[in-house]
Amino acid sequence: MVAMANEGSDSIRELLAGHPLFEDFPPRYLDILVGCASNVYFGAGDRIFREGEEADRFYLLCDGEVSLEAFSLEHGPLPIQTLRDGDVFGWSWLVPPYRWRFDAEAQRTTHAIALDGRKLREQCETDPAFGYELLKRLATLMEQRLQATRAQLFERAPGHH
Repeated sequence: MVAMANEGSDSIRELLAGHPLFEDFPPRYLDILVGCASNVYFGAGDRIFREGEEADRFYLLCDGEVSLEAFSLEHGPLPIQTLRDGDVFGWSWLVPPYRWRFDAEAQRTTHAIALDGRKLREQCETDPAFGYELLKRLATLMEQRLQATRAQLFERAPGHH
């Protein structure tokens, strides 16, 4: 079960400001993030989200381990990636139709910062400069994740040594 706790905006601000994704993020933009953020906690085995459900947030993993899986009718659940401290996950809040494309499950007790996707989309519309800065950072992470996935596929390809 997910337990949410607002332990004060100062601790959330410190966690956000200290995260590589938001390194050198302008303070006024950090204020927007703090207003969209909350601490969340998951126990081992807790489902964070399920493929096809509404995607309404993304996560900065502070402490813990999360597995991402895709479901195939032919093969059942297929592991995609295991995420650890410092990783970011949950891009689907950004792209219509705002549905999760994977399942995410906590593998052990996990603490994350959840950022409200609806609020962030509204802020991006209201302040396009904020939206552009956020999108540049997320696009860089997405590109890194795609390259890592590509490398994994090549390693698994037949005839690869």
